[in-house]
Amino acid sequence: MVDVPTDSHKTVLFEAHQTLGARIVPFSGYDMPVQYPTGILTEHNWTRESAGLFDVSHMGQAFLVGPDHSTTAAALEALCPADFMNLKHGQQRYSQFLNDDGGILDDLMVTRLPDPKYDGILYLVVNAGCKIDDYAYIAANLPDTVRLDVKDLALIALQGPKAVNVLEALCKGVTEMPFMTSKTAQIQGIWAQVSRSGYTGEDGFEISVKLEDAVRLWNLLLEDERVKPIGLGARDSLRLEAGLCLYGHDIDTTTSPVEGALTWSIQTRRREVGGFQGSARVQAELKNGTERLRVGLLPTGKLPAREGAEIVTLEGVKVGVVTSGGFGPTVGGPIAMGYVATPHSAVGTELNLMVRGKAIAAKVVALPFVPKGFVKKS
Repeated sequence: MVDVPTDSHKTVLFEAHQTLGARIVPFSGYDMPVQYPTGILTEHNWTRESAGLFDVSHMGQAFLVGPDHSTTAAALEALCPADFMNLKHGQQRYSQFLNDDGGILDDLMVTRLPDPKYDGILYLVVNAGCKIDDYAYIAANLPDTVRLDVKDLALIALQGPKAVNVLEALCKGVTEMPFMTSKTAQIQGIWAQVSRSGYTGEDGFEISVKLEDAVRLWNLLLEDERVKPIGLGARDSLRLEAGLCLYGHDIDTTTSPVEGALTWSIQTRRREVGGFQGSARVQAELKNGTERLRVGLLPTGKLPAREGAEIVTLEGVKVGVVTSGGFGPTVGGPIAMGYVATPHSAVGTELNLMVRGKAIAAKVVALPFVPKGFVKKS
């Protein structure tokens, strides 16, 4: 059995959001800020231009603990298609939990801890709405030598082109961190696990801290005039412009990583050897292709196509469905993602999106919609 902390359905920063005048909405079982008084558009643009501060403490954080790295990595590789065996200390990797049919149960981030003395431990961050099922799934499929240790921690994301300078002023050395790496650090006396990663397409960091330190860190970061609080509304428009999937919408148990255009997250060894849940389907799709693919869609005009809108050919034949859609503030118009039959997935393909009974002209475009600001160092 896994001892899962009881959720209060409010993060430790809930009162801080109220003080800042946030509009609170239910999300994945939590009361979360969707926007602050300045509004979603302002928050989106601020993150693109400066540094946005996000409360993502609703996400699940846990450690997979084994006697050594090889044992722990092998246990996780049985459930995910990524290569964890060859993770370096402090390196982070994106992957998915798959079911027997190759469908995606959830997507997650996995980090090999930077300190070699914790060599048998992998740090996991999973989606809030899936975490209880994820924990049960992991625990039911672990060997006796590996255990799941679920933690009740806070998680704060600092995102945007000025995030690195903001954090460097408080935590020396983060400037030198490559994208998708993690380090243990002290931020003005606060113990933190800092990763250079995020969900906005911008450079930035996700910072895990103890619950009792979360409010202090949140307020400390907001003391910098380059930092403003950002809600779920802008978080969604930012990730959509970055072409990033939202679980339960763009990927779910009916979609495989290959269909979801996530093959980049399956390293060569795993593609060739397999050995993970759903590997038969994934390997077959890698070899033979899929009947549908996730693509970017750029509608004409100003009317956005929302989730569920049908995608049809110019002759009116349905070939897919929109899974995420809305207004892209940086793009300056509507954008969408969805699944289309593979013969219609090539960049430049002209299609129609059915919005309120009206056919809106659109083209398949390469993702992301906005160039990513990730910083990569050798």
